[in-house]
Amino acid sequence: MAKIADKYLKVEPWAIVEEGFDVARNRVSESIFSLGNEYMGVRGYPDEGYNGDSLLGSYFNGLYEEVPVGAHYRGIIRSLRFMVNAVDWLYTRIKSEGEILNLARSHISGFTRRLDFKTGVYTRQFDWHLQSGKTIHLCFERIVSMTRSNLGAQRISFWSKDYEGPVEIQSGLDFSPLHEDQGRNFWEMIRKGEETGWMCATGKTVSTGNRLFSSFQIQLPDKAECRKEESNKYTGINFKLMLEPGKPSEIEKIVVNVAEKNREVSDNELWQNGVALAHSFSNRTFNDILAEQEAYWSKVWQASDITIEGDLENQQGIRFCIFQLYQTYRGDNPGFNIGAKGLTGEAYRGLAFWDTETYCLPFYLFNNPKAARSLLEFRYRSLQHALERAKDVDCEGAFYPIATIDGSESCDLWQHSNLQLQVGTAVGYGIWHYVKLAGDKSFLYKEGMEILIQLCRFNESRGQWGQQTGQFGYFGVMGPDEFQLMVNNNSYLNFMAKKLFEYTVQVAKEMEQQAPEKLADLMAMLNVSKEEFTQWERLASCMRIPLDEKTGIYEQHDGFFNMPHIDVDAIPVEQFPLYHHWSYDRLYRYDMVKQPDVLMFMFLYSSDFPVDAKRVNYEYYEPRCIHESSLSPSIHSIFAAELGKHEEAYRFFEFATRLDLDNYNRNTREGLHTTSIAAAWMNIVYGFGGLRSDGDTLLLQPSIPAHWDGYSFNFQHHNTVVSVKVDQEQLTVTTASGDPVELRIYDQTFTVDSEGVRLSLPASSRNVTDAHMQA
Repeated sequence: MAKIADKYLKVEPWAIVEEGFDVARNRVSESIFSLGNEYMGVRGYPDEGYNGDSLLGSYFNGLYEEVPVGAHYRGIIRSLRFMVNAVDWLYTRIKSEGEILNLARSHISGFTRRLDFKTGVYTRQFDWHLQSGKTIHLCFERIVSMTRSNLGAQRISFWSKDYEGPVEIQSGLDFSPLHEDQGRNFWEMIRKGEETGWMCATGKTVSTGNRLFSSFQIQLPDKAECRKEESNKYTGINFKLMLEPGKPSEIEKIVVNVAEKNREVSDNELWQNGVALAHSFSNRTFNDILAEQEAYWSKVWQASDITIEGDLENQQGIRFCIFQLYQTYRGDNPGFNIGAKGLTGEAYRGLAFWDTETYCLPFYLFNNPKAARSLLEFRYRSLQHALERAKDVDCEGAFYPIATIDGSESCDLWQHSNLQLQVGTAVGYGIWHYVKLAGDKSFLYKEGMEILIQLCRFNESRGQWGQQTGQFGYFGVMGPDEFQLMVNNNSYLNFMAKKLFEYTVQVAKEMEQQAPEKLADLMAMLNVSKEEFTQWERLASCMRIPLDEKTGIYEQHDGFFNMPHIDVDAIPVEQFPLYHHWSYDRLYRYDMVKQPDVLMFMFLYSSDFPVDAKRVNYEYYEPRCIHESSLSPSIHSIFAAELGKHEEAYRFFEFATRLDLDNYNRNTREGLHTTSIAAAWMNIVYGFGGLRSDGDTLLLQPSIPAHWDGYSFNFQHHNTVVSVKVDQEQLTVTTASGDPVELRIYDQTFTVDSEGVRLSLPASSRNVTDAHMQA
């Protein structure tokens, strides 16, 4: 795989640190040093303004704009929705002796920036050398509160080494930043004013009418003179600080933001609600918010930390991944989902894909079950959109979009939005996986079953019967691979639809016994007949799953085995990424796979397949996979670890935790790969940890890379925190809190409690020698 690290960050176990300002890497750092709390997020752009290459990005989950799509045929979307760049609530401008501070032009030294995982604080500091030869040291700190979704804070400290005089500062709320992806600004400011010490403004998006109330309060040193300044899309204050050599001075800015998409809430109501919320934080200081942050992150790391001994780079990398997953989603705000870039950039337009239920959900299932349920509740809240979308493509039931921010389809590429059916079955899988681990029958018997029924209706109406085989399947589709267009009977799609039908019928039978009244209510509300359940059972039994019985290899789709072969290792490195260097149609001509397809359904339903079946399919498809998707290597690493291919597992893992930190794909500047970050967590817990969660009992079968002295991770199961520790000789599994739990460990079943289970690590789980690996 032609992926090369671009290493420039200092390696520390509990922080990301950059020493020295690198103009060429600034955008990459802006992504890496992003802050968020699920509700809002800001990239690590300079507070004080910057004329160099930068993306000033401030985003709010679910706050979107739309633009019309040109050419239109039935079933193709008419408008494109995207997460819109919003208010710059960190807006600051600094001037001294007539010079304006700007890293693109100013003379600076000693630049460092730091993102602390234990506090969630992003800090930048440097010396500013004025043209007169005098020097001012500045330190910028910012927080996006993890305990108060609407709250942000900024602190700027000044320390003069040899300068005595004023520093002029402008601080405010700026609704004028460009949305770079569209090359324009989408906001108008509809109200601004001062409310008992708070500067307030409300902005409104020009097309969708989404609104954002933003307000701030500045805590200034005594005797600082202050005056208001306003323009079309800006409100703020100007003031001066008097500096003296050796005497520190600082300002604090507390910010409250309220996003509103409900048009039934009037502008005045939003204003009054925002002002009331702001006033409730009037006595807050930066240190108050910092103390709450420290307490929050202390609990996170106690429950969710992964330790790696003997590999500091990946130790830093996996903590960065966990940190960003908590920043991206917490389940505290109903109706939110996880965009492919989280709240860190505009690539993928802030849209959520099928990765949510297949790659992200496992992390939350084992670390924050409330957030896991909230992810599925997003799908329930957006069910009406899915029902309408199914009609657009001449089907029944619910057709969930391949890319969405509000539940409507927002992918303007017809081949993806109309041919990729896997979102619905991923949602069905997510419901099955969540209920299996959380036991939440109240969700299953209401929201979950309603979704499942509508998913089955879609999959019944979208499928057809083959003339020659007499089997049921899906024609004219695109599977997860995405390098095969308009194919028939993609194995992944067919297998997952089969599982969906089977699970829905199983739940119906269970409800007949356990909750007959709820089932009757659902059937009446949705006009479901028993004959439909019988039909879905039949479709599952007649589903075509292409399989070569002699070799045991699943054919990715009808005719895949007959496609022209290409040696993916012979493709010159200069041609990557292929999407940028090959004509679009050229991608579809070979048996080259972009990302796991057959291997993906074998991973999701691991217990359905014996090891030998996994081995032959892995050994067939792995050499054909080009890993054009950042999601791909982790799944291959998980398979390699299970199959005893330890060196191969580690090679695939090598850049999993540091994909963005070391900019392997050369596109970190566009934002973080949030779903790949979740895949990195799976790579350790499901890969080296050997966790499997699809069987009757949780399974652990850990292995350890030769490069590590040991590692540990925790996971929640039935309100119990299970702790797993592995070194080169021994495995220890204990409960850190909660009741004893039953686990399968390798080939034995144990009841694990606080006393724990200690086992010698099997030789097959250790990468002892290359010879052993080959054996």
